[in-house]
Amino acid sequence: MALKGFQRFFLGLAMTIALSATARAETISLVGFGDSLMAGYQLPPEDAFPARLEKALKEKGLDVAVANAGVSGDTSSGGLARIDWSIPDGTKGVILELGANDALRGIPPEETRKNIEAMIARLKERGIAVLLAGMMAPPNMGADYAARFNPIYPELAEKYGLELYPFFLDGVVTDAALKLEDGMHPNGNGVGMMVEKALPVVERFIATLAKTE
Repeated sequence: MALKGFQRFFLGLAMTIALSATARAETISLVGFGDSLMAGYQLPPEDAFPARLEKALKEKGLDVAVANAGVSGDTSSGGLARIDWSIPDGTKGVILELGANDALRGIPPEETRKNIEAMIARLKERGIAVLLAGMMAPPNMGADYAARFNPIYPELAEKYGLELYPFFLDGVVTDAALKLEDGMHPNGNGVGMMVEKALPVVERFIATLAKTE
């Protein structure tokens, strides 16, 4: 009886260790949630930001999957309407990128802020971490609009203690060679630049996720 008891004990211990090791090795699931800049407008799926980011992270030895939940033309209100069902259970973190279309359409920045803040709150309620990708108002919207729009992202990041990537189009917006013929969306090389610029911030974000597991 004593021998069998020890056998059961060691078997249970071995299973616990094995399960713990499996949990530690579990792939970190991220979702890129945004508009056409995230979706990969007019690009093959493998050239969209989430796919290129996942590839870059894996090349660094990180076991990360990045799902693409970008919808071309989406505004912050559209994102808010679909945030609950677009982010599956089991997601560890979301790269939240919305607001460019709000600015292009002249939507009041106060409304954009309210929608983005509501999305952050819903994700936090589900225990999902957020990396906030910032946007800047186009110059033609004027200084007053920019003064109300541009602070949305750093202020919300500070308020909720979020990792912030200040400008999603950093390195691309002023280089015509990195954009499609429409002069607005990144081409494949442009997405590569976006990934290169954002990678250190994403790596830091992933490190915070690993600490909470």
